[in-house]
Amino acid sequence: MDEAEKRRTIRDAATIVLLRERDGKPQVLMGQRGSGAVFMPNKYVFPGGAVDKQDYDILPATPLAALDETRLNHLAPNGIASAIAMAAVRELWEETGLMLAQEGASTRDIPADWQGLYAQGLAPRADPLRFFFRAITPPGRPRRFDARFFIADSAAVHGPDDDFSNASDELGHLHWIDLLEAKALDLPFITEVVLSEVIAITRDPNTPRKTPFFHHDDERSHFTLF
Repeated sequence: MDEAEKRRTIRDAATIVLLRERDGKPQVLMGQRGSGAVFMPNKYVFPGGAVDKQDYDILPATPLAALDETRLNHLAPNGIASAIAMAAVRELWEETGLMLAQEGASTRDIPADWQGLYAQGLAPRADPLRFFFRAITPPGRPRRFDARFFIADSAAVHGPDDDFSNASDELGHLHWIDLLEAKALDLPFITEVVLSEVIAITRDPNTPRKTPFFHHDDERSHFTLF
């Protein structure tokens, strides 16, 4: 695939907004993309990335909530929901070393990208994930993604939620930061929008909400709810 085609292709992707509470205040996990990254260099982002083919082959130990699955399948290929959820879990694990997983797994017939997690006797969980935002990268960017954003509580992490010793080097400066203070970081536009939505959710978590969808046509951008 040449560079022009990479610019045109929209890849499915998943992102996790991992939250925890300390001293009565919500904190969010963020990291900084490298200066040499093609997509959003130097920006602070949530862990996430593109869906791999192998993510379709993973059966989570615990499934998504029915409402989240229905919304993930909206305006998308039927059956994509679980693969997107598993991509979110895998990207969190690869980029931070943190695992949304539970004990009691077998390594039999497990795809290569997932062997490391399963080799520890763990299986990925989808039930901690709550789908709350969708955004497609605007035309003209060096990479384009159809990104689905999930909220998850760090209480679902297997092990300490601040042990980043097994993280890859894709994100630097991994750290927990006060949710309101995160707005002062160097953020991509869409991350700012998502962060504002997260703040609203944490302030009123029991209010039913529709899912915002930020997308584009040839002439303008659209912000809809579904």
